[in-house]
Amino acid sequence: MPDRRQHRGAHPQDRQLFGLEQQPRLRSATFELSWLLTRGYTVTSSLKLVGDRYDLDARQRVAVARCACGDDEFQRRRRHEVQGADLRHQELWIDGYNVLTSLEAALSGGVILSARDGTYRDMASMHGSYRKVAETLPAIDLLGDVVAQYDVAACHWYLDQPVSNSGRLKTVLQEAAARHGWNWRVELVADPDAVLIGTDEIVASADSRILDQTARWFNLARVLIEQRVPDAWIVDLGF
Repeated sequence: MPDRRQHRGAHPQDRQLFGLEQQPRLRSATFELSWLLTRGYTVTSSLKLVGDRYDLDARQRVAVARCACGDDEFQRRRRHEVQGADLRHQELWIDGYNVLTSLEAALSGGVILSARDGTYRDMASMHGSYRKVAETLPAIDLLGDVVAQYDVAACHWYLDQPVSNSGRLKTVLQEAAARHGWNWRVELVADPDAVLIGTDEIVASADSRILDQTARWFNLARVLIEQRVPDAWIVDLGF
């Protein structure tokens, strides 16, 4: 069936699954999963144990998994995080889908998870295909405006080539850059994670795999949402 979604907003059950009354239970589950990960237990078995203990729905388990991390990962991510002032005259390499979908979700009223490591993550899942939504163009303009304030030398966007419609999104990003005079380069690559992990430039991403290996990273999605989407639906599962 064709994907006809016009927004990247909340799932119909999210108000029930992530309402205020659910959040203490979800935070406890995130704490316990992080405790297990710190002690070397696997994510799969630990998530099942914690999920069963708290009787979590499948979507709640996804949220807890996205927000938890072990102590070593937490400390490593904090050590390598840079601040906005560090972006001046630097290149910013952007994990395109990771940042953009979070901002789209925030603009459309979707759940934004505040994770243990301080990042903001969304609940979207592309399943190999990206579809432009009503919030795509506003999100791109908002991102460009905020990043320009940090006086970066250039933004290098990396999009997953295997994801369908990546070529179309590349064109949209290039057109926005030309319209505003932003110094952006957009590339389609087979594995953006590998590129972003391997660079010494500052990386904008909330992807755990990237944050655990990249040299420097900036919490761009959180900055964007805090500054420009004040009414975003934030579900805080940090501790």
